[in-house]
Amino acid sequence: MGSLSYISRRRMLSISAAAVGLVVVHDRRASSQPTKRIEQYAPELESIISTSEPIQELASGTGGTLGPTEGPLWWKEGGYLIYSDIHNNRRMKYVPGQGVSVAQEPVNRSNGLTRDLQGRLVACERTTRRVVRQELDGSTTVIANSFQGRQLNIPNDVIVKSDGAIYFSDPLGAVTEQWDLGYPGVYRVSSDLGIMTLLANDFVFPNGLAFSPDESVLYITDFRRGIIRAFDVAPNGTLAKQTDRIFADLRGSEPGGPDGMKVDTVGNVYCGGSGGIYILDPKGKKLGRIAHGRPETTNIAFGGDDWKTLYFTNWNYLGAVKVKIAGIPVPVAKKT
Repeated sequence: MGSLSYISRRRMLSISAAAVGLVVVHDRRASSQPTKRIEQYAPELESIISTSEPIQELASGTGGTLGPTEGPLWWKEGGYLIYSDIHNNRRMKYVPGQGVSVAQEPVNRSNGLTRDLQGRLVACERTTRRVVRQELDGSTTVIANSFQGRQLNIPNDVIVKSDGAIYFSDPLGAVTEQWDLGYPGVYRVSSDLGIMTLLANDFVFPNGLAFSPDESVLYITDFRRGIIRAFDVAPNGTLAKQTDRIFADLRGSEPGGPDGMKVDTVGNVYCGGSGGIYILDPKGKKLGRIAHGRPETTNIAFGGDDWKTLYFTNWNYLGAVKVKIAGIPVPVAKKT
């Protein structure tokens, strides 16, 4: 989820109205917008997505001044998607063909969501400034809430590696607030929750996280710089700092920046940026862009029975588009 930036009066009014209303499931024909399009920058895009594929707007009425719609996560066993409505302090559930309902509230204004190797929900909570795991019996286990005795800032996004280790980003919030740590960080927590390691603290606003399919590379978005950085992952799960490199620059003249991010099974990277969702090959080459008609993309997730539906969230709505290559499943397969 990106930083809270200037919001026009018209948009503020529309967000406020949506925040107090019910979630609306849209008729796809009524919600079609001429600005929606899939742009092809390179021939390789043809094997990933069709430029004629419809971009669907599925639901709205979420998000607001206290935080956008965020954290989409496909729950394959149930055949549904859950996602965060940060402003309204609730978690939503979207069932294809049926619509949207409230799955849980309150949720401490949770943001990024994922699942661990046992299939348990892992969430970044803004209100409590912690990363938590929801046990099968409904109880909560705290994965991280402080580092070296100082409370975390605002945990943002979270992923789980195939060895069970948890990685999360912890940017700084608004400058008017006081923070114990005083710097943004990216952390790793061991699978037994016994060891917490600061991996990097030189980001302006660390945000989305994603591994390459073989987990040899960790991608991290730096929202305010408009870039994705890439690091080789050391055998102990930390980052090889000398391999730090700019994987992609997603700045442009249109609104939007690199926020949440996902990778497909062959290594293509999907990430929000200026004007839409960029599709990049494993070397960072821009293959195309999904211009879904809204300025910011807060997060994305693969889903569907075949993991070939790309769900995405914006400030106040949920959308989807079909792709040809499956995304990496969540939870990821356990390392053997």
